[in-house]
Amino acid sequence: MDYAIEVKNLSKQFGSLRAVDDVSFNVARGEVLGFLGPNGAGKSTTMKMIAGFLEPTHGTVSLCGYDVLTDPISLKKKLGYLPEGAPAYGEMTPLTFLNFIADIRGLKGRYRKERIIDVVEKIHIEGVLHQSIDTLSKGFKRRVGMAQAILHDPDVLIMDEPTDGLDPNQKHEVRTLIQNMAKDKAIIISTHILEEVDAVCDRAIIISKGQLLFNGTPTELIAKSKFHNAVSLLINTNQSGAAKLALLNLPSVKAVEIEEQPMGMSQLLVIPTNAMSIAGTVSSLVNNNGWGVEQLRVEAGRVDEVFRDITIGSVKKLTEPEHLS
Repeated sequence: MDYAIEVKNLSKQFGSLRAVDDVSFNVARGEVLGFLGPNGAGKSTTMKMIAGFLEPTHGTVSLCGYDVLTDPISLKKKLGYLPEGAPAYGEMTPLTFLNFIADIRGLKGRYRKERIIDVVEKIHIEGVLHQSIDTLSKGFKRRVGMAQAILHDPDVLIMDEPTDGLDPNQKHEVRTLIQNMAKDKAIIISTHILEEVDAVCDRAIIISKGQLLFNGTPTELIAKSKFHNAVSLLINTNQSGAAKLALLNLPSVKAVEIEEQPMGMSQLLVIPTNAMSIAGTVSSLVNNNGWGVEQLRVEAGRVDEVFRDITIGSVKKLTEPEHLS
């Protein structure tokens, strides 16, 4: 496969701190990669190295065939970058700032005018074009930062927390924009919003303490949840005890959790063994016993639980002392 982004054995050392530790991954054109990790995991440092704003201690990065160390100017021509905090010149207006970026990018004539009009409309900053950036809300500052990142229609986009500071409607607009742009670009987005992974990403990477811990699709990520294929039952409380015992007798059931609900009902969460599909088996048991079940649904899984297991588990492994022999 012809990858637009290739990262090989990337590491970054700050004194005694190894912020990024031997990270490798690729991103193809037409793919959106979600970059996840707890605070201090090394996400922003990795993205800065890919964008050419930090020099790696070890490893290589290439964008569209251009090496970040040997051909940084050609690489940056292919790149749109929205850094953490979206820094800009506060005394400028969004319009003067975009014209400034157009100058730097070498955009000229009719194409320049068309690109500015296009990004202003796509990012919805028409109403603040002539207002100084210093006076804008956090959300509008973020929009201006995104506008400059896509102004030259780059082949590669790297965006650090692109929806940070946006309200739910604005987040939806930005996610839709990312999906539309992804058709002919390679995109990396760093995010701490786990729902964003499922909403816009084709693949997800999780890092913690600078190490890559997961690289796969959102479906593969959620399948790691202990709640993947779990069955939720809303049942009469007076039948919940017997139902729990009967369900636990099924070899495909690992555990049953009960939570009391209003109106004399209980919520039973039936957790399968090895993420097996148990909906049919549970449904048959419900029908055979004539339980008063008002709702039966299958859980996809919980990304937040998987994220905690992966990242907290890695921290424990890294901090546990070695046993003395």
